[in-house]
Formats: sequence, structure tokens, C-alpha cells
Amino acid sequence: MKDKFSGKSAGKSAGQPSKRSSYWQMRDYVYPQRFLIAKAFLCTLVFIGSMPLLAELMGRVAQALGKGDVNGILQIAAFTVVMFVFRGLAQYGQDSMMAQAALNAARDLRVDVYAHLQTLDLDYFAESRTGDLSYRLTEDIDRIGEVIGKFFHQFIPSVLQLLFVLAYMIYLNWILTLTTLAVAPLIAILIAWFGDRMLSLSRRSQDQVSNLAALLSEIFSGIRLVRAFATEAYEIERFQQEAEQNSRRKYAADRVRAIQYPVVGFLEATGICFLFLLGGWLIANNWLKPEQFVAFGAGVALLIDPIANTTNSYNEIKQAEASVDRIFEIFDIQPVVTEKAHAIPLPEVTGKVEYINVGFHYQSDRPVLTDINLVAQQGEAIALVGASGAGKSTMMNLLMRFHDVNHGKILIDGYDIRDVQIKSLRQQLALVPQENILFSGTVASNIAFGKKDYDTQAVEAAAKIANAHDFIRELPQGYDTWVGERGVNLSGGQRQRISIARAVLHNPKILILDEATSALDTESESLVQEALQRLMQGRTVFIIAHRLATIRNSDRIIVLEQGKIVESGTHDDLLQKGGRYAQLHSRQFDHAIAN
Repeated sequence: MKDKFSGKSAGKSAGQPSKRSSYWQMRDYVYPQRFLIAKAFLCTLVFIGSMPLLAELMGRVAQALGKGDVNGILQIAAFTVVMFVFRGLAQYGQDSMMAQAALNAARDLRVDVYAHLQTLDLDYFAESRTGDLSYRLTEDIDRIGEVIGKFFHQFIPSVLQLLFVLAYMIYLNWILTLTTLAVAPLIAILIAWFGDRMLSLSRRSQDQVSNLAALLSEIFSGIRLVRAFATEAYEIERFQQEAEQNSRRKYAADRVRAIQYPVVGFLEATGICFLFLLGGWLIANNWLKPEQFVAFGAGVALLIDPIANTTNSYNEIKQAEASVDRIFEIFDIQPVVTEKAHAIPLPEVTGKVEYINVGFHYQSDRPVLTDINLVAQQGEAIALVGASGAGKSTMMNLLMRFHDVNHGKILIDGYDIRDVQIKSLRQQLALVPQENILFSGTVASNIAFGKKDYDTQAVEAAAKIANAHDFIRELPQGYDTWVGERGVNLSGGQRQRISIARAVLHNPKILILDEATSALDTESESLVQEALQRLMQGRTVFIIAHRLATIRNSDRIIVLEQGKIVESGTHDDLLQKGGRYAQLHSRQFDHAIAN
């Protein structure tokens, strides 16, 4: 499928309305379904083309009844049965193929939105609400798919039916037809006004539903904290307020819809009453035959459903336009970290990492890192310590290109990481984060994360290195045990060890440990530390540490303060210097003694 993400404006926030508020944005998704839609449209023409014939048959029946022509009535009945068989086949072809085309378009749109989200920077996800994104990918896109289907399945056929039947009615009697159309402009104006009103109300309603989904996601993900602080009543009240807002906004749209139908229906009824009066007058003056009036009346009856369908479809189309805008807002957001046009694959590296005069800021007046110069040799284990906000995690985020440096450069084996393909860079890195996330799936699939076909023996070997094999083997189905969402059915230490096993299996040249042993008990931590020492051989390892006791054997310890390197050396050397590291160590040691 061709790329639909190019040419979008960069730096647009998720809540900002798109300037392209029209269904024209959907052209790249509808166009691939053109052959399916064309075949369905042929079926539509057959189905709609029979409408004037139905009205004509009603007139013929009236004429035959007037003459007492039983054979004629039987012939018309037989012809009608055959016609309805072909109408049924045409309707089935129209409905099934239009439904398939709409579902295909919605599927392609959903996949493209998800793929585009995968390219966005981490900052976007930090600022966005999970519930809102989930709602856009599910409910909003489902609504768009339904409206695409109704547009081709109801709206266009109804418009065609109006045109076909009106053409036949003009053929019967143009005076009656013009009379019938007298109220059409007013009905059209009312439908357009109601449609615009529905769009405005739907945008508000969609935003409110999105807020409700975001609140649910927030509460369910933090349910343990809710219970711990006994705030169930408070959360129920918050939810009740959001639900009330949601109900009010939906009711506003429903009330407009409820007003529309009787108003339009009254105008239709008024037109029909006047039509009968005029028809009776024309018959009385011999300007119209009774069977023609019967056929004309059948034609009017055939106009009622398409008018109602057109009204309903138009309202739903206007409502779903808000969903289209919400989806294409996401496409308008572009990543800041991008590959160069001629980025090269990073070849297999030894693991030498160089920070050269690196500077970085999120806001231009608030530098996070300043003049960072650091060389990590192959196989060297470097620990980064410092107070929260000193820049430890930012240094690693820059290495993984979650952000790009504002000044200087970062090299791996002499390659500037901005010159290489991002995927090839990250394939040679592995991260064990402080907060370990597991995904719904088996224990084995979580260890082999990202690998479709994996060697079970390799998975077990990685688990053994991470000291996870024994507890996994004791699970109900061993490595095939299903892990719940975010690994809720495992302890923190078990999740941590599975995360470490995942990094082991990845077999990186550069390993990043963000407090990787913080969730382990003393015995497990000791075993994992021994395993990591073996794993570190021949690899470059960065350890982000708050617990200084875990890094005393590191080859080098880097002390960061306010985004600058203030000390560097081994554990013993830094203690002897009596500087910032010695102060941090003394503070932690005294705190441990006090406890």
C-alpha cells in the first residue's frame, strides 16, 4: 500500500482540528476498492431501474382491474415475481459488495493509523491519552467504515432512485411532478441545516466519549492505587460526571434528530395532500387518466423511502465527519526523529560508543545535557549515577535515538547514529527498563518479543541466564503459560527476570540496564548480577543506577549533575576523592544503617 504519510504538516498537536475537514481525505482508501464498488454499482442500477417499472405495473394493474382482464392481471403478477427475483439478486450483490468495500477501506485505514503511530516520538505518547487513541483506532474508524458503506449502499442508491422515479413521474404528468417538487427546496434546506447542526454536536459528543474512554483506561491501569487509597467513591463520582456529560451531549444530537423527522414528515404529508387534490381536479377535467394517477401515486410512494434514507444517511455522514477529522489529525502529526534520505544500515558493531560535545534540551532555555564527552570501549561496563533529573536516562534515550542531540554527535564504532537506519541501530541495542512491561501472550513469546519464529531452546537458555527458568518451569503450563495484560499474574521480580531474559535473547552489542535488578530479592539479585557479569563480556553496558551498591564492580562510574559530567572513575577511586560520588555513597550507606 502506498505511503499516505508524506507531505503532512509537522509539529501539529493531537487536539488541533485538521484543516481538511472533508471525506476527500478518504480517497486513498476508497480508490483501491473501485472495482468492487463498480460491480456493486451495476447491481444498484439494476435494483433502482426496476422502481419506475413497479409504478408502471401498478398503473397496468389498475387498468386491468377496470377492464376485468383476469389474464392480464395474471401475466402482470408472473412478470412481477420474475422481476422481484432479479431485484433480490441485484440487492444482494449491491449489499454484500458494498459492505466488503467499506470494511476493506476501514481495515486499511486502521492499519495505516497504527503504523503511523509507531513512527511517532515518545513525547507524543507521553502527552496523549491511551483511552483516546484506543477510541480513535476502534470506534472512530468503525464509524467511518459504516458511513462509507451507507454512502454507497444507501445514500447514492436513494439519490438515484429519486432521479429515476422523478423522471418517470415527469413522463406521466409534468404538472403533478412540479407540484410534488414544490416543497423539495425547503426540505433540502432543512436537511442541510440539520446536518450541519449534527456535525457540530457530534464533534462535541465524540470528544466527550474520548474523554470517557481515557478516564476508564486511567482508572483501570491504576486500580491498585485506587484500592490502596480507598478512593473508590471519588472515582465513581468522577466517572458519573463524565458519563453525565457524555449523556447530555448525545441527547443534544438525538433531540435535533427527533425534531428533524416530524418537520420533514409534515412537509411531505402536506405535499401529498395537495397532490391528491390536484390529481382529482386533473382527472375531473379529463387531463389525466385514473390508471396514470395510480401509477403516479405509486411513484410518490416510491419517493418516501429514498427521501427518508437520504435524510438519515446525510445526518450520519455529517456525524461521522467528526471521526474523519479526529483520525486525520493523527496523520498530521509527524515524528521529529527521522531517518535521512540516504541512511545506511549500521553494520555489526563491536560496541564502542562516543559522546562528543553532546548537548540536548527539551526547551531551548532549559538545557538537560551540556558538553557531554564520554568514550565507552568495547566490553566496558559504565554506570551512570546522579540525582533525579541529572540526565542519566536522557543520555540513553539519545543513544537509542528516542530523541536527537541538539549539539555534538554520538558515534557507535565511528558511525554517527543520525546517519544510519534507526531499525539497524536499535537491533544492536537492548534495554531492560526500570518499569518492565509484559504483553498478553505466553511467557516464551514475551522473552522472544518481536521474533515470529524463535528457538525454544534459545528462550530457555536466556531464561536460565536471567535466573528465570526455575520459576517459569513451575508455572501451570511452563513457558506456554499465558501472561495477563502487563503481566499482572506475575510478581514484580518475575516480570523483571523475564525482561532480562528478553534482553539476553536479543544478544545485543550494547546493553542498557535501567535499575535492572531493582525488583529482585537479595538471592535472585546476586544470581542475576553473576549472570550479567558473564553476559557483559564482549559487550558495552550502560547501567543507570540509583542504588550504588549494585555498581561497585563497574569498570567506570560517571557522576552527572545538572546535565554535566562532574566525576568519572572506579568505585574505589571516587570514594578516595571524597567528591560528589562519595557524598551520594555515604548518604545511602548511612540511610541503610539507619534502617
